[in-house]
Amino acid sequence: MSFSGFNSDVLKFLFENKMRNNKEWYDSHKDIYKEKVYNPFVQLITEVAPTIAEIDSQLITIPSKILSRVRRDTRFTKDKTMYRDNVWFVFLRDKSAVSTSPCYWFELNQKGSSYGIGYYGAQTSSMSNMRDMITNSHPLFLKALKYYESQKQFVLGGEMYKRSKFPSQPENLRAWLDRKNIYFECVQNDFELAFSKELPEVLIKGFKELKPIYDFLCMVEAYGNS
Repeated sequence: MSFSGFNSDVLKFLFENKMRNNKEWYDSHKDIYKEKVYNPFVQLITEVAPTIAEIDSQLITIPSKILSRVRRDTRFTKDKTMYRDNVWFVFLRDKSAVSTSPCYWFELNQKGSSYGIGYYGAQTSSMSNMRDMITNSHPLFLKALKYYESQKQFVLGGEMYKRSKFPSQPENLRAWLDRKNIYFECVQNDFELAFSKELPEVLIKGFKELKPIYDFLCMVEAYGNS
């Protein structure tokens, strides 16, 4: 069955499930979760997966391994809400390093959706490698920079240091150098794209275009060992 677009039922279920915050209620409505949330996401992942495999055969594309869980891990947070009201998937190489590995993602939340590439929380060593590659004009960085500055779809994000560590560098390079974390995202503050059956094609096109940045981030991870 092909992907036909999400609809408001996804968001309604996720919102109510989070507000009820009740395991018994969720368990009695698992069939709705599977029909309205899980299955459409699996269909979406399945359609995008072949392109991801072409980009990098090491990226995990098995839906059950890359789709977020509806139940939150509350062991290490003050917020003990059991369920989340958003859903996402990530294409990455190593699931055990999901928080610190470069990945492609798509997320659907109560405000809209987003997709892109980058880190959830890059390691300090990764950002140090990145700065070395940038200041040394590594060829893969130059390709990534050329792509980024040639387009307007994806926006560079990530927490910045309050004071520049590279005040003598050009402004466009400082936008990369002065970050504690880095990602490139396209945000939709509505549901036009998410509710469209064209979503797989949009993601495929965007993920392909982001390959120069993906190649750069992969080299960032290997840089210290190269």
